[in-house]
Amino acid sequence: MPTYRYQALDLLGRRRKASIQAESERHARQLLREQGLFARELQVQNSSLASPRGQRLSHAQLCELTRQLATLLSAGIPLVDALATLERQLAEPAIRNLLVAVRGALGEGLSLAQSLRRQGGQFNTLYCALVEAGERSGKLAPVLERLAEHLEQVQKQRHKARTALIYPAVLILVSMAVVIGLMAFVVPKLTEQFSHTGQSLPLITRILIGASEGLVMLGPWLLVLALLLGLLARFLLRQPVWRLRRDRLALRLPRIGTLLSVLESARVSRSLAILLGSGVPLLESLEVATATVGNRQIHQALEAVREQVEGGVTLYRALSASGHFPPMLLNMVASGEASGTLPDMLERVADNQERGFARQVDLLLALFEPLMILLMGAVVLFIVLAVLLPIMQLNQGLSF
Repeated sequence: MPTYRYQALDLLGRRRKASIQAESERHARQLLREQGLFARELQVQNSSLASPRGQRLSHAQLCELTRQLATLLSAGIPLVDALATLERQLAEPAIRNLLVAVRGALGEGLSLAQSLRRQGGQFNTLYCALVEAGERSGKLAPVLERLAEHLEQVQKQRHKARTALIYPAVLILVSMAVVIGLMAFVVPKLTEQFSHTGQSLPLITRILIGASEGLVMLGPWLLVLALLLGLLARFLLRQPVWRLRRDRLALRLPRIGTLLSVLESARVSRSLAILLGSGVPLLESLEVATATVGNRQIHQALEAVREQVEGGVTLYRALSASGHFPPMLLNMVASGEASGTLPDMLERVADNQERGFARQVDLLLALFEPLMILLMGAVVLFIVLAVLLPIMQLNQGLSF
């Protein structure tokens, strides 16, 4: 429970300074009035609750919290009591502090969606919009259950992506370490022996010696340059103009651009399906779905789509005019608008696109491993030939 530091006046007009524990600022003022004190200044003393931004919930914690809250509400438990129950059950301090802050905001008369928006960005736009739709329709528990399913599906996709990328990342790092070790430590010692022979070295050996000497002399400077370029790129990508240029370039890359486009399309389809299925109006759904898109180019395209829909254009025509969405999505949207089953059609196309994206990623990863092995084999073969050819020449010369 938060602790509030207060300055107050008693019934005789004397100043009092102390602290008090309360669920919210409103509750603290009420407790002070019951003691005959009138608060002049009131400030949260607990830093962890005063700044919820400092304690970000993980995606797994958010999934667990949403699922358990949906279960309690489905059982008929009032919202405030459900939050209090979770506060006692959940062990993580970050979740408990967050629930205390949410209950405090509810005690001030705010809705659950408004209370969540006050928690320093712990809950994204999609989450708050769905909660607000559930409160308006009186179906908060079913909406939270669907939101929990969505969060769990996203968590599974993230886990699968991270697991799939671990092996390629380790393979690349180990390969780079082996090559750098050979070039920086092994090759110089071997090539020292050739300088005493006085014989002309093969071209491949001279290339290897030059690369090795360049790596030894310029390696630290190249590392510093890479770090500086990384910091510069990070700074530039914080600027909207440069981020937009990067996203445009990413969409134009062969294969990768197609995958990114399919991924963003699936994300938009899924968000719209959940929002529309929960009773959120189309314009508001487009606004929330736009906020979930990471690519700035597609983000701008969706903003234009929303403006056209607001002007009376159908969603199908607006998406077609943008030129950033696959034909399958456009056809399903047109069918959904004509039949009045737009959320279901969007759900289907999202499932289809996500499966297609997963297949493409699995295919690329399956091709990456043999290609990486072939590349490493070629590099090692180059080094071995560059070392062995002078030795073979020297042996031939001695044999004569």
